[in-house]
Amino acid sequence: MSCESDPYIFSTDTLPTDPRFLPPLANGLLGWRVYNDIMHMGGVYNGQVGRCHRADIPCPLAVEVEVGEAAQHSYSLDTHTGVFTHTLSSASLSVSLCWYSHRHYSNMMVMEVLLVRQVTSQEPVTVQLVSSFTPQSKDIDFEPGPDYRGGRHIQGQTKTAEFPGASCPVVHLIWTPIPTTVTLLPEQSQSRWGFILVAATSLDVGEACFDEGLNLMATGDLRPSHEVAWRELWLKSKIEVSESESLSRALIGCTFYLLSAFPSIHETSSVFGGVSPGGLSNGGDGQDYWGHVFWDQEIWMYPCIALFYPELARAALEYRVRTIDGAKYNAQIQGYKGLKFPWESAASGREMCPEPIYGQQEIHINGDISLAFQLYLYLTQDLSMFSTGRGSEVVYGLADYWVSRVTWKPDQQQYHLLGVMPPDEYHYNVNNSVYTNTVAKHSLQFALELAALLQHPEPKEWREVAEKLKIPFDPEAQYHPEYDDYIRGHPVKQADAVMLAYPLGMLMSPEVRRNDLELYEPVTDPYGPAMTWSMFAIGWLEIGEAEKAHRLVERCFKSIQGPFQVWSEYSDGSGAVNFLTGMGGFLQAVLFGFTGFRAQEEHLAFSPLLPNGISELCIRGVSYLGCKMDWLLRREDVCVILRKQVPSAGNAKSCDLQIILKASGTKIPLTPGQPVTFPREPGYVCKTSQVASCWPF
Repeated sequence: MSCESDPYIFSTDTLPTDPRFLPPLANGLLGWRVYNDIMHMGGVYNGQVGRCHRADIPCPLAVEVEVGEAAQHSYSLDTHTGVFTHTLSSASLSVSLCWYSHRHYSNMMVMEVLLVRQVTSQEPVTVQLVSSFTPQSKDIDFEPGPDYRGGRHIQGQTKTAEFPGASCPVVHLIWTPIPTTVTLLPEQSQSRWGFILVAATSLDVGEACFDEGLNLMATGDLRPSHEVAWRELWLKSKIEVSESESLSRALIGCTFYLLSAFPSIHETSSVFGGVSPGGLSNGGDGQDYWGHVFWDQEIWMYPCIALFYPELARAALEYRVRTIDGAKYNAQIQGYKGLKFPWESAASGREMCPEPIYGQQEIHINGDISLAFQLYLYLTQDLSMFSTGRGSEVVYGLADYWVSRVTWKPDQQQYHLLGVMPPDEYHYNVNNSVYTNTVAKHSLQFALELAALLQHPEPKEWREVAEKLKIPFDPEAQYHPEYDDYIRGHPVKQADAVMLAYPLGMLMSPEVRRNDLELYEPVTDPYGPAMTWSMFAIGWLEIGEAEKAHRLVERCFKSIQGPFQVWSEYSDGSGAVNFLTGMGGFLQAVLFGFTGFRAQEEHLAFSPLLPNGISELCIRGVSYLGCKMDWLLRREDVCVILRKQVPSAGNAKSCDLQIILKASGTKIPLTPGQPVTFPREPGYVCKTSQVASCWPF
């Protein structure tokens, strides 16, 4: 299939004039924007609070080629395989440079050079490889180490720890030397060269990974092992739409870049540093939110991953578990109990936000994290995450924080949350943010639910606060004020109160849902961050307004900066890049908007609705209770196929799922490998006909 007809290949003859929009190559541990002389490594930061950022690491693979004669240039990113290729074609020679962050061996990046004669000749052909690499970093004190098996080696430690007394990460780089020229000999019609780069935080790991890379090169398995790993990922999820090439490419690009930010499905036990708004390729000093992890991970990116990849979803939760000590410290210094996760998190879990007000007031981050743990449980019933995996410690610690953070108002017989900043960051030091209070209530309710499942003693304060926490509502106007004393019509930065029904799951009448949407959409900053309009789109879909939703989904396209489908935070190209937050929101508009998927305690609900521009939506690989399902949504009907499953280790049970049509109560059992088709109606649920087991992943 040619590049022109394959939506998974993004091609161009001209690179973007703004280098920020060059494609990033990442694998959950290493991230590099092509041609850049620096790269980043997950979890490796330099600087204390206020200056903490991803440490710049020099990249030996920042190479360009010169052929000495006129040549045509072409560039392509193949998202099937995560390979970026620069091809130069002259009258006598074709030169291809390929780069990829290895998808299976996450400590490894690779560059390949291929020379192919275009005409018969007995003359040698030499091309120059021009490198901008210098073994120095403003963030790491590198010094030469002993060469290893022909590879160059530098090692160093970041200059400043996150806080006094903390350790500074050590980084080892080992790479095969890159010559200044490569030559095609007279008897050769073509030849290939391969170069590997290994980055690790210990010498033992670095040398072991370099050994593996050399072995893979010797057996010819270096690139095939990378491509197999990407093929495995794509087999687990796929989103396809009819009749819209631009939407198809956008969905592919978003899925590719989001998956690139997560670890290998084979190495989820290794330390994962979380997902930042700009991904691993970005986040240096003062750039792209410093590479910190925000609520963006749990609210905007995580749901799309959790729907397909429970093992990767768990890796994101385990990142928060590893930062429990930092969250305890944050709560204590603010005078509260339990856990206060940072608004901006790095490796330690201590607050790293350069501006203290966000860390002090944007406390909805705690509820956002609880929501992610809840979604994981509902999709998997994997209680091991909450017992031996310490997830319960997170959930209970969050509940304890809310109990200590609220203020009792005797005159109203309600608990209040005072002095907060809502998701709408144009306002701060407000009381009773409707989003913050609602997500806090859900956090407390989930703690109660989990305590019952694990037979953990239930502190009476959790239920007391959950039941009496104020949720602002205007009964006359039938809408949710964003916070106490909010003046209708005041500008709003981004989606806030419209997120109560989704993703927070607040029950409300269609009238109230419509009122919230109609009130906040015209006053939301039209130049606000890219993820905002996806939440409005989901809201309109919930009340049957598919065309309004479609218009807002298309509005997201303004943040896509071609030709490599890189996203900017704002539609004018400014802000963070590659903006994974916006991509996550965009994917949710399709995965949870057009489908109506909602993971609930005892079932997976869905209520599909397609706009006029889309006649079919195919979603392959939805993961629910250990089963994989493929869904084909059409205007007139829905088709579901339960894939045949091989039971995982420790799980001898097979899937036992059924579709229940809400209107009629009809139950349709799902049999592995056999498609089931039923008419499209307003709502269905998919659930097990037995008590769900706790299935390990």
